Amino acid sequence: MRIGIFGGTFDPVHWGHLLLAEFCREECKLDQVVFVPSAQPPHKLGQPITAGKHRLQMLELATAGNEAFVLSDCELKRAGPSYTYQTLEQFRQNHPGDELFLLLGGDSVAELPGWKHPERICQLARLVGVRRPGFPELDWERLRPLMDQQRWQQAPPLTVTMPQVELSSREIRRRCGQGLSIRYQVPRAVEAYIYEHGLYSKDGPPEC
Repeated sequence: MRIGIFGGTFDPVHWGHLLLAEFCREECKLDQVVFVPSAQPPHKLGQPITAGKHRLQMLELATAGNEAFVLSDCELKRAGPSYTYQTLEQFRQNHPGDELFLLLGGDSVAELPGWKHPERICQLARLVGVRRPGFPELDWERLRPLMDQQRWQQAPPLTVTMPQVELSSREIRRRCGQGLSIRYQVPRAVEAYIYEHGLYSKDGPPEC
């Protein structure tokens, strides 16, 4: 199988996340895209994050009906910071005969050299970078030193272009906190869940 791994906080998941996953699934001919919500993103240590059970439930609502979209709570179950290389090692152990693809936004491609054990990440999964129209091309050459030459030739990074969608989880949280509409920014079921559980209110995210 060809498995795409898509990590993030998904706080909350929005249409931009789903479009990215679908464009990667189609262009890279993936059999599955696995959404992996982070427990403690290393670049967000100390920042408030909505409880994992809520983020996982919103992902379940958002991906319902798409058999190619599946969820993994492996990072939510793992103690400590959610390092991508550890997640990929776990996937490699559980799927020894499958081809793994790591789905990355353009900003993550630029930041990858500063991640924990980037060479190991490049060894475990084929990189897929997603860019939007109007933005610069992804600088894959900057990552060439992280990969051995044979792997670079056999499984070079892939670039997927998706429509320009100006959505961000931070902006959605801000709008919720100010009582503004988030209609058409998240799936309707996710919107209902946010309101039902009082997520992103001015009092802050619930702890459980």
